[in-house]
Amino acid sequence: SSLEPEEHSMEPPAVPEEEVPLSVAPGPVGCQLFGYVGIEAVLDQMKIKTMKTGFEFNIMVVGQSGLGKSTMVNTLFKSKVSRKSSQPSQEERVPKTVQLQSITHVIEEKGVKMKLTVTDTPGFGDQINNENCWDPIIKYINEQYERYLREEILITRKRKIPDTRVHGCVYFVPPTGHWLRPLDLEFMRRLSKIVNVVPVIAKADTLTLEERAEFKQRIQEDLKMHAISVYPQEDFDQDPEDRALNNRIREKIPFAVVGADQEHQVNGKRVLGRKTKWGIIEVENPAHCEFPLLRDLLIRSHLQDLKDITHNVHYESYRVRRLNESNRP
Repeated sequence: SSLEPEEHSMEPPAVPEEEVPLSVAPGPVGCQLFGYVGIEAVLDQMKIKTMKTGFEFNIMVVGQSGLGKSTMVNTLFKSKVSRKSSQPSQEERVPKTVQLQSITHVIEEKGVKMKLTVTDTPGFGDQINNENCWDPIIKYINEQYERYLREEILITRKRKIPDTRVHGCVYFVPPTGHWLRPLDLEFMRRLSKIVNVVPVIAKADTLTLEERAEFKQRIQEDLKMHAISVYPQEDFDQDPEDRALNNRIREKIPFAVVGADQEHQVNGKRVLGRKTKWGIIEVENPAHCEFPLLRDLLIRSHLQDLKDITHNVHYESYRVRRLNESNRP
């Protein structure tokens, strides 16, 4: 040590740079860029990747025989996606129990491929005693959830799990013009808890405009009275714009639809419709029926939302229930 007196400085001792605390000023949420970065190219990457892998969409149609379920599905996708035997035998005409038939097709439009699975339910509501006729349908839906769950909990699972879960169930209400039947109420009350149910009035051309409006109002009152939540559900509306759009859709539910798979000549154009003595009922004309609203809901505006709610709500509740059951002693 030096014996010379130390020189005391009035300046504070220097602090190493690494020990100086850095304070970050809170900036605005949106940061202004100085030039083009290319973030928007992520959308193109997602589009290219999705077009290569394709989509999966599974739809179920439920209703009594003769309500036009197969014709409606063919009209919806403008192709023969729903097959039925040309000459059914006596046993096939009236099944003794509800039988589920699934048909899978790959539909391509402008480079976009969609693997479509249509599940029909012949025999539903055709018997004198229709007690528990919804049990095979509930069992089938839960089996698809179970199949997806088994693939998901594997240690080495597939990169893309095959999705056979039912994303939407179109329920055909017969055009009686009265109130909903106890069978309709009980089915929608049970099924709305495990799948997205979209009710429609089948063969709406058998009702006048006044009868159709009154029938729709009665159905809406029945659904509200029995606390049946059909798609789109109010509980899942988060964005204000989505809530406003869904409110307009809920005012129109159930859709009064007419199905047809034959084309007719109207004013020099080929249109899908049903030919009667009084004229041609155009399926895609909003002034004639509400089929365009159903098509827009299922395909053009809410297809991805149907899949998201199926995965995040219905499948998630099933997964939680199954895992809780397996963890019980």
